[in-house]
Amino acid sequence: MNALKIAATGMAAQQMRVEVISNNIANMSTTAYAPRAAQFADLHYQQLLPAGSISSETGTIVPAGIQLGMGVRPSTVAIEVRQGVLEATNNDLDLAVEGRGYFEIELPSGESAFTRDGKFNRSFEGLVVTSDGYPLADNIVIPDNARQVTIATDGTVTAYYDNVTGGEELGQITLTIFANEKGLEAMGSNLFRETGASGGPINGFPGTDGIGLMRQGYLEESSVDVVAEISELIEAQRGYELNSKVISAADEMLAATTRVR
Repeated sequence: MNALKIAATGMAAQQMRVEVISNNIANMSTTAYAPRAAQFADLHYQQLLPAGSISSETGTIVPAGIQLGMGVRPSTVAIEVRQGVLEATNNDLDLAVEGRGYFEIELPSGESAFTRDGKFNRSFEGLVVTSDGYPLADNIVIPDNARQVTIATDGTVTAYYDNVTGGEELGQITLTIFANEKGLEAMGSNLFRETGASGGPINGFPGTDGIGLMRQGYLEESSVDVVAEISELIEAQRGYELNSKVISAADEMLAATTRVR
């Protein structure tokens, strides 16, 4: 009886679905977090009577046949790429991306990582760094005597000083896009790295070539829809219970066969 194995694959699939949902809900307040969605595919089929086979000496063709499925398997857990709400913070170094694009971060290993979390700070050296101390790849340095820093929608960084007319341009922050954002590998700490599936990084200035705009004094909120996640959780729980009932029913049927005299 294959029902036991089939239902077991169903329970495992729903368990994974619950784990993905729980991670989404846990990150409902994480800056710029994009929710994940578990997707599944059916397993191979037993072809007990192939469709189109000949069923008689006169050449009658079987129109449908008999195909018995063997269960379900996880196919992917993909990022749902969508824009989160921009929340005003009024902090000079809080940046949000409106549209496509990631900030490029330089890791201690020299490797590049990418993030949409624009909660930046100023290091003791004046570098613009993440909350973990990783600097922007653009190497923007803010002088110690700067009174105010403004960042335009195109990423241009300008510093203003006391008793000085006008500002000093410090550089320009670029953004990076990918041909397939869903192919990025999540590293934790709101960071991603490129993979063979994502394609290579395409750097450019905000507002050009399909790249989004930069908003100073804003942070992108998590794009998790809590109501939708709770609905998904209930559905996954019911699916798990139904598969467990199938196992119970199959077990009772097997027990019945052992009682036949």
